[in-house]
Amino acid sequence: MEQILIRSLPAGTKAVLRARAQHHRRSVEAEAREIFAEALKRDPVTIVDLLSMDEGADIEFEPQRLGLTARTPEL
Repeated sequence: MEQILIRSLPAGTKAVLRARAQHHRRSVEAEAREIFAEALKRDPVTIVDLLSMDEGADIEFEPQRLGLTARTPEL
């Protein structure tokens, strides 16, 4: 699992996140993961986008892990 540290949040952000997490009966960490997941679903990134980034060279593409199958392109 990857981790992320977010610095310099606007004042009150952590308190609002804590209240939202409590409302949904989740931990603050689980609430933050849910917020990220929902935001990324609304604006999905394609594999082409990922590979075109400077960091794209380090991406390990695992079709089976994503539930995909590899196929030979038809030329």
